[in-house]
Amino acid sequence: MSTRIAFLKGHGTQNDFVIVPDPGNTQDLSPAAVAALCDRRRGIGGDGVLRVVRSAAHPEARPMAAEADWFMDYRNADGSVAEMCGNGVRVFARYLQRAGLVAAGDLAVATRAGVKRVHLAKPSEHPPGEEGAWSAPVTVGMGRALLPTGEVTVGVGERSWPARHVDLGNPHAVAFVADLAHAGDLRTAPVVTPAASYPRGVNVEFATDRGERHLAMRVYERGSGETRSCGTGACAVAVAAARRDGIDPARTGTPVTTTVDVPGGRLTVTEHPDGQVELTGPAVIVAEGRFELATAEEQHLSSL
Repeated sequence: MSTRIAFLKGHGTQNDFVIVPDPGNTQDLSPAAVAALCDRRRGIGGDGVLRVVRSAAHPEARPMAAEADWFMDYRNADGSVAEMCGNGVRVFARYLQRAGLVAAGDLAVATRAGVKRVHLAKPSEHPPGEEGAWSAPVTVGMGRALLPTGEVTVGVGERSWPARHVDLGNPHAVAFVADLAHAGDLRTAPVVTPAASYPRGVNVEFATDRGERHLAMRVYERGSGETRSCGTGACAVAVAAARRDGIDPARTGTPVTTTVDVPGGRLTVTEHPDGQVELTGPAVIVAEGRFELATAEEQHLSSL
């Protein structure tokens, strides 16, 4: 029996998501259903699913309901649950604005990595664009980056590099390379050792320098493969590069802003002296409609 659900499609620097409005937490999305939605040939297509739920209606988010009205239930493209997504939370906030649920300005979003503070730029805060308010950048307070100790190595084919472990609510291994092409085609996950360092899997970033406080990166996201962008990954790369260069805002008392180019565009990362990291970039809603979920889910399961 077919189940028709409403959806929207959005992206942040081409890191794209299927948005499923479900304020009352009534839509149970199985891993197979998420994978069907994200399938680029038989579904809508996306790097993940953003389910929009009122915090008070979701058991994981209920303790955060006093701070944040809305919970971002984020799933990777393979259906696995993820803690946080920097591009995703910007697109999530843009949806709330587009749906008339929030206004431009400041808001809080509950995630599995805690409450994130978001700023939707007002028209007076950015140059006019073709889409007006919908083209305004979105800034997310990503929290503090944790830098666990221990040696980590990332390998692709015959090449390997030392990597920096950075945690921004989800885990990252950042490797600095001479050429982003050295990461290969990234159709399979890079080898990360020791594997015990990341019991829940890891996002792997390959980064190279483009100039002073200007980096470029590629990323392999756990559960999704190579994506056109990763917000938490861009933050991890910026923090790892600052420490590599001997820069720590907590010591200097001066914020550090880094430009990070991703295949899908450009993001800006600022680390403040109190350790808080901010991510700024675009967020765009491109489509909406209805999807025959049960039929696609059955097709996905039959192909396994």
